[in-house]
Amino acid sequence: MDFSEKLLDDLLKNYEQPEDLLGKNGILKKLTKALLDRALEGEMTHHLGYEKHNPSGYNSGNSRNGKNPKTLKGEQGPIEIVMPRDRDGSFDPKIIRKGQGKFDGFDDKIISLYSRGMTIREIQGHLKDLYGTELSPDFISSVTASVIEELQAWQNRPLDPLYPIIYLDALIVKIRDGGHICNKAIHIAIGVNMDGRKEVLGLWIAQNEGAKFWLQVITDIKNRGVQDIFIACVDGLKGFPDAINAVFPKAQIQLCIVHLLRQSLNYVPWQDRKAIAKDLKPIYTSTNADMAKRSLEEFKRKWDKKYPMVSDVWKRNWDGIIPFLAYPDYIRKAIYTTNAIESANNGIRKILKNRRSFPTDESALKLIFLVIGNISKKWTLPIRQWKLALNQFAIIFGDRMKDNI
Repeated sequence: MDFSEKLLDDLLKNYEQPEDLLGKNGILKKLTKALLDRALEGEMTHHLGYEKHNPSGYNSGNSRNGKNPKTLKGEQGPIEIVMPRDRDGSFDPKIIRKGQGKFDGFDDKIISLYSRGMTIREIQGHLKDLYGTELSPDFISSVTASVIEELQAWQNRPLDPLYPIIYLDALIVKIRDGGHICNKAIHIAIGVNMDGRKEVLGLWIAQNEGAKFWLQVITDIKNRGVQDIFIACVDGLKGFPDAINAVFPKAQIQLCIVHLLRQSLNYVPWQDRKAIAKDLKPIYTSTNADMAKRSLEEFKRKWDKKYPMVSDVWKRNWDGIIPFLAYPDYIRKAIYTTNAIESANNGIRKILKNRRSFPTDESALKLIFLVIGNISKKWTLPIRQWKLALNQFAIIFGDRMKDNI
């Protein structure tokens, strides 16, 4: 709709500074009030079937019955409007519903602020400073609680039949439980779909991270439609590979090399860590598994007398280390580490750092779900050289790929 120049000139004739237009008592707020009042009157006329003071309305069975003042919480601050009444109470306005206390955009603003880590009290103060609007903590809580239905739908949504790569990890969060604050594990799964794009498959909460609970997570993923996984990238949690293979027996398990390096360096004092890290590098950068084994033997000869536990870490986990060495570099870079999920976890931690604890499991999942929504907006591109990787998967996992696309 276009507005005439004269109308715009009339509206802006006293305009001198931005506050005159956008401020708490600005033109936009006054115009909003005037339009709402006029729209409500128009709805009442339509509802009754005759104009105000029109004689045709006499003895029609229903008529106007005064007005009630109403305060709306709007983006320009409180807006005072009047709600017309009819005599038999059948009028049901559309533009401002009965019981509606706000106008346009506050739910989205509250949820956006909440997803960025602001507490309910902080949101209350922020909106008051911006719009001069006093929202009660209970009202803000009710808005954020509306996210729960969306979270539940997201948690139960059907998944793709095939995710060539999946990353699994857990994040520790403090949650009140039975009058005490304790650490709980938020289990997170990220899949790389057939388009090469990352997708968070779900969130699961448990008292701690363990292979037994991961079995429940993997089972849930399968029950939601996943038929196959080519490569599962995990940390070195004991029993983790068995839990995955119990549900997806053909999945290759790739241990995170970064986690393995950290574990290895835990046995080394700081003065030797740089040298140890340098001598471990030929193992995981080898061209194939045989060369990697020879590099491990060389490492053992040099360091075992001083730090025998380092090579032992690699020997014990060997079957989970070497799978990625069978792939070209562009696939290796995608699977040798769980950095994809570590990066997401770091983004979540940044938001959680201002919160000492959560009152319930649900409140923790709700916020993490919103944070993940913000993080995943950046996942617009497939992982690097995905088309080449997909062709390699077609050669290596040919029948399995055909069966699930």
